[in-house]
Amino acid sequence: MTERSVVHSTFVIKRSYPAAPAKVYFALSDPAAKKRWFADPDNPMPSRHEMDFRVGGKEVNAGGPKDGSIYTFNATYQDIVPNERIVYSYEMLFGDTRISVSLATIELRPEGNGTRLVLTEQGAFLDGHDDPATREHGTGALLDALGASLAAVA
Repeated sequence: MTERSVVHSTFVIKRSYPAAPAKVYFALSDPAAKKRWFADPDNPMPSRHEMDFRVGGKEVNAGGPKDGSIYTFNATYQDIVPNERIVYSYEMLFGDTRISVSLATIELRPEGNGTRLVLTEQGAFLDGHDDPATREHGTGALLDALGASLAAVA
C-alpha cells in the first residue's frame, strides 16, 4: 500500500506591472489573452485550455511532454471582483494522480501608473508527488510570463 501524506503550505508572491489594473485583469480573465502566457511555450505537446470565467465557472489547462504524462490544472472560480480580485480553487493532476489541491487569491492594486499583483496560495500537497517550493517557483514563472505578455501588448 502507498504511504499517504499531506504537506500544507501558504506562500505569497508579489509582482509589479507597468499596466493598469484593468489590463492585468483582462490578461487574467480573457481566455485568448490568458492562453498567451499561461500555456507552456516550450512544451512540444499542444496544451488544452478551456476557460469559463465567472463565479462557479471552470478552467482546465493540460499539457506535457510528447511521450510523458500530462499535467492538468482543474480550477473553479469562487469569487471575482472585476479589476480587483480573483479567488479560485484548483487541483493539479499528474496523469491520473492528484498531486495537490489549493486555494489561490489574486489581488490587483493600483501602484502609480501600474499594478501591484499579490497572489496568495494555500495548498495541500499530497503523498510526496509535489512540494510547496516547486509550486511557488512554477507560479512565479507564470507571473513572470504574465509580465512579458503585458509588455508585448503595451
